[in-house]
Amino acid sequence: MAGTAPLDLNPEMLAAAAESKAWPFEEAKKIVKRYEKTGFPETVLFETGYGPSGLPHIGTFGEVARTTMVRHAFRVLTEDKVKTRLLCFSDDMDGMRKIPDNVPDRAALEPYLHMPLTAVPNPFGGNYESFGHHNNAMLRRFLDTFGFDYEFASATDYYKSGRFDEVLLRAAEKYDAIMAVMLPTLGEERQATYSPFLPISPKSGRVLYVPMKHVDAKAGTITFDDEDGSETTLPVTGGKVKLQWKPDFGMRWAALGVDFEMFGKDHQTNAAIYDKICVILGGRAPEHFVYELFLDEHGQKISKSKGNGLTIDEWLTYAPTESLGLYMYQKPRVAKKLYFDVIPRAVDEYYTFLSAYGRQDWKNRLGNPVWHMHSGHPPAIDLAVPFSLLLNLVSASNAQDRSVLWGFISRYAPGVSPEKNPELDRLAGYAIRYFDDFVKPSKVYRAPDDVEREALAALAQALAALPAGADGETIQNAALNVARRIERYQDHSKQAPEGGPGVSVAFFQMIYQVLIGQERGPRFGSFAALYGVAETRALIERALAGQLAA
Repeated sequence: MAGTAPLDLNPEMLAAAAESKAWPFEEAKKIVKRYEKTGFPETVLFETGYGPSGLPHIGTFGEVARTTMVRHAFRVLTEDKVKTRLLCFSDDMDGMRKIPDNVPDRAALEPYLHMPLTAVPNPFGGNYESFGHHNNAMLRRFLDTFGFDYEFASATDYYKSGRFDEVLLRAAEKYDAIMAVMLPTLGEERQATYSPFLPISPKSGRVLYVPMKHVDAKAGTITFDDEDGSETTLPVTGGKVKLQWKPDFGMRWAALGVDFEMFGKDHQTNAAIYDKICVILGGRAPEHFVYELFLDEHGQKISKSKGNGLTIDEWLTYAPTESLGLYMYQKPRVAKKLYFDVIPRAVDEYYTFLSAYGRQDWKNRLGNPVWHMHSGHPPAIDLAVPFSLLLNLVSASNAQDRSVLWGFISRYAPGVSPEKNPELDRLAGYAIRYFDDFVKPSKVYRAPDDVEREALAALAQALAALPAGADGETIQNAALNVARRIERYQDHSKQAPEGGPGVSVAFFQMIYQVLIGQERGPRFGSFAALYGVAETRALIERALAGQLAA
């Protein structure tokens, strides 16, 4: 997912790109239009923001992944004639307003409440000098594993080094104009004490939310009462003062010349505020893209401080990184739940898109997520066995290591091996890990009732009558023929090829509930072909003998 991979700028692809409706191209076209009258600057700047108040979560990664996709689309549209940069900016000078729930020793951090995150001791140990530095490193480590091309920026470094001084002095000059934007957005009580400037107390080190007694634009200073009541004057430069988070957005855009930034829906109502302040401070507001939020399994917004939802490391324990990249690409304007159950489907969808890519024309390739995920260079991988089938194979065989799985796979797909197919071998390892941790603890076999026993016995007989080496389609049709003769499993809203009723999904649900202890599974014929007809018959016999259900 590197943002500066070499581009294939063939004429067919460029023509398809100009017409593409894929969302990264739609966003990139906004940036092209931004400069159609003035011409492009030397460098177009893409930015993502990160609040390091807690451990990085997948949504944070999603911002960088999606922005990289837009950056790549922009490079294609401009035939790579315009330099681009991606700046990942950490607001690590923010005060720690509450202690995250997922730190090892919450009590140890209480004395540091409201101090900048880069002044709070690191509760996780190690060589990081602060909580903010630790969390920044966690983010960088993950982004590096994906090969993102980005520059990391720390608010603490930018404020203290003077990178923002010129615009901060302008903010002092434009203090009244900024207040005119902010005050109407606040309640009456908040209006009385609000200031866009947040001084850092020279006595306590805390970020102070206090009213200004005086703002001296000429001197570039603010005057306020410190926590002990003493009147204090500080320069707005040199990291002695930071801005409230809403003015800080606009200030940063103006100071750095940001051209594109995306953010979550929770920022949408504030976007106009950020824009106005950027303009007041002499900048041009960037192009925006608002994405929907990620939710946990209960429909609650994922929070760094709560630690709900999936972490980056958790996803990568059970699935390849590409599956996460696909999840980020798909429908960014639709709220999506982000919990363990979504992983298997994301894995299979990725390889399905990858398999289709080589057969597509350029129009459809540019609408295929893998083109965007791999910056135009998706790998050529065609899996012999989908991830969902591997999971059910693990479930049925109780495999504890990959060698057991490969015994089934090699028989199902002659010539396939761990050495020749390392990607499939990697997925086999993920399948075992996912099954052990999430499927196995929740497996509940149930005993078949009389109708189900009759159906399973008939299925076993039908399987016994199949020719050696029967493929998945033949097995599936044999199962359907069994179900069509049983009234419970007839679906009169469907029609069989012979003209009779179709088959209800309840038939296959029953098979997986009784034989594997799960509510659902992949196509039965494909599963039985992989697991083996004889093994499937033996599994049915064990179920009928009462050996599976407790």
